[in-house]
Amino acid sequence: MEPCQWLLHIVVFLHNAWIQSCFAQTPPPVRSSPTPTPLTAQGPETLKFRLSGFPRKHNEGRIEVFYKDEWGTICDDDFSLANAHVLCRQLGFVSATGWAHSAKYGKGTGKIWLDNVQCSGSERSVSVCKSRGWGNSDCTHDEDAGVICKDERLPGYMDSNVIEVRVDENKVEEVRLRPVFTMATKRMPVTEGVVEVKNKDGWAQICDNGWTPKNSRVVCGMMGFPHEKKVNKSFYKHLRKRSAEPKAKVKVTAARQGPKAKAITKTSSKPKPGKSAADKRLYAERQKNRFLVHSVACLGTEVHLAACPLEFNDGNATESCPGGMPAVVSCVPGPLYAQSTAMRKKLKMQSTIRLKGGAKHGEGRVEVLKGSEWGTVCDDRWNLLSASVVCRELGFGSAKEALTGARMGQGLGPIHMNEVQCTGHERSLWNCRYKNITAEDCKHTEDASARCNVPYMGNEKTVRLSGGRSQYEGRVEVRVGRRWGSVCSEGWTTKEAMVACRQLGLGFSMHAITETWYWDSSNVTEMVMSGVKCTGDEMSLSQCQHHRTVICQKATARFSAGVICSETASDLVLNAPLVQQTTYIEDRPLHMLYCAAEEDCLSKSAAKANWPYGHRRLLRFSSQIHNIGRADFRPKAGRHSWVWHACHGHYHSMDIFTHYDLMSANGTKVAEGHKASFCLEDTDCEEGVSKRYECANFGEQGITVGCWDLYRHDIDCQWIDITDVKPGNYILQVVINPNYEVAESDFTNNAMKCNCKYDGHRIWVHNCHIGDAFSEEAEKKFEKYPGQLNNQIS
Repeated sequence: MEPCQWLLHIVVFLHNAWIQSCFAQTPPPVRSSPTPTPLTAQGPETLKFRLSGFPRKHNEGRIEVFYKDEWGTICDDDFSLANAHVLCRQLGFVSATGWAHSAKYGKGTGKIWLDNVQCSGSERSVSVCKSRGWGNSDCTHDEDAGVICKDERLPGYMDSNVIEVRVDENKVEEVRLRPVFTMATKRMPVTEGVVEVKNKDGWAQICDNGWTPKNSRVVCGMMGFPHEKKVNKSFYKHLRKRSAEPKAKVKVTAARQGPKAKAITKTSSKPKPGKSAADKRLYAERQKNRFLVHSVACLGTEVHLAACPLEFNDGNATESCPGGMPAVVSCVPGPLYAQSTAMRKKLKMQSTIRLKGGAKHGEGRVEVLKGSEWGTVCDDRWNLLSASVVCRELGFGSAKEALTGARMGQGLGPIHMNEVQCTGHERSLWNCRYKNITAEDCKHTEDASARCNVPYMGNEKTVRLSGGRSQYEGRVEVRVGRRWGSVCSEGWTTKEAMVACRQLGLGFSMHAITETWYWDSSNVTEMVMSGVKCTGDEMSLSQCQHHRTVICQKATARFSAGVICSETASDLVLNAPLVQQTTYIEDRPLHMLYCAAEEDCLSKSAAKANWPYGHRRLLRFSSQIHNIGRADFRPKAGRHSWVWHACHGHYHSMDIFTHYDLMSANGTKVAEGHKASFCLEDTDCEEGVSKRYECANFGEQGITVGCWDLYRHDIDCQWIDITDVKPGNYILQVVINPNYEVAESDFTNNAMKCNCKYDGHRIWVHNCHIGDAFSEEAEKKFEKYPGQLNNQIS
């Protein structure tokens, strides 16, 4: 036997011995219940767990386990907190705080997989705890057990709080629309075609006998479209009839005319005038049909065709569809994917709902507009039906996932809805049943999110990364014509990098790279794109502005644009009420402002003042900047490039972090604070979150998720110099991360505005709010601030 084979035998022997030792446990004390046995039949890696039932929050519910392709419950006999600890850890939580008996969260259905479970609490899976064995139970679903988990996730747990479709997809794995015209295959998205389903034997068709608009609605939803429309069946029947006709016989003869023989083609029947062009356009017209499904009966609310009642053909009957033809579906795209400007305008709607904080189009935290203020939705009872109503309302398809526990970051302001219950047919989330909430009901840690099915556009095929150390980083390359090439890095910013990462399906841009010399350059391509300028919302770089011909002063490979992408990003917001509460005026002597002058925190006229005599009039306020995203906010610059400021005795990690502006009602700046360069640290954090960053002693700088950095009103440069401002009505504006130096999941909430009245001696500030907190109409009224006739602020 070869040495490697001996080694393999030894490894297998040791592995089996280790498994036996792991599963051997000391029996617990004798109880009144039957003698339990260890669950060695199924390892933890092949079990799935979920929380179900209602009413419940995202971290509690009836515990269900997926075993042998079937979901089932656990009986509450001998259940304990130790059992709950093990199960909560398998659900991705750190521990359990309690458990429930007697089907507190409602009775489950199907199997009762486990009974008399006895864990010590330290097991890594319930499969190694003692019990009666899989499927051996004398319980009813009146005894289904539930768990209450501590609302804190295990580090690195990725698949948390996802409510996904659970259907038997063994027979239907995928669904697609196959267009019948060659032109249609080149136009994205594909909105009409033959419905095909994939199983273990490949792609097949569905017989359209009894096909209904409800079936079409489900298919369109899966394809990323909000609505279906009627299909011209007579056209497809005509095509099918033509495809059944025998092909014309072709004769080829050669005329003997010297060395160059001319081929002459003869057909047994002449084509009708005008038909030849149509013949060329037909795509796979004569493809042989294989009917896998002969009956579909959807309700129209399903998120996957496999969730509908399906009747499959027997093995020998896949060729037949008596009196019918392959099912064809035509879908209506949402505004974002409409192919004509006129269609986009026609489909554009006044939206009272939006998705925030997502890396891609069609995903994010669900926010609804009530009155004139945006707010979030609590995740109690949040499910795929409700998420699908949101997705279709926004012009996407059905929901792919319903997410709980602020998986797309925490929102701000009010929580407008709780315990939303939709049937799936509603045109708006506001048409669903829901409860108004009180402060005790929900927190923003329970904000609901959604991931929608979106149309396939093929954008990821026109961009790629090269030279990076992982799939998430590298030199950006695009297809221009028929050749790949790099992008000029002049003007390459976070916005352009965001679009590139989104197009690649890699989340957010963590860094926009303008020098890529340190990446592998063995396969560097020529530069084919320059002058790229994006708004940040585009689906691909080709939709951004760019030069028609390459114009790049630094056209070498070293200065090719690059990105480092990340699945998560930070999200900074300012505490607007605190600004309103802490604003006041101070006349500060010049002799106390030398450090501030050094850091350029005063207006230009201060340079002409009679130092150290006189004073400057300062508009002071506190800034409390929260990170409500899913990643820490870290400065772009490394420690080696931080700047030491001797006056204030600390390092500044960002040259431009916040702008302070005082503007007239028409938007003209009348005064501005310096382009603040702060040190970044965790002043305080939410309960259960630990501080990570501190400026002192050259410490690491940043703002942790769930923490905030506070700049009190009484520290240097926390002001606007209004010495030269005349009395009047103004707008106070604060903008965080104004130059997009650091990537965030949402830049629309970086600005805060307040109404101000200054009478030359006192100032009144009111109506402070984050830039995207109000409706467009309310924001327009805010900009047309009429002014105050007295000192009373309404």
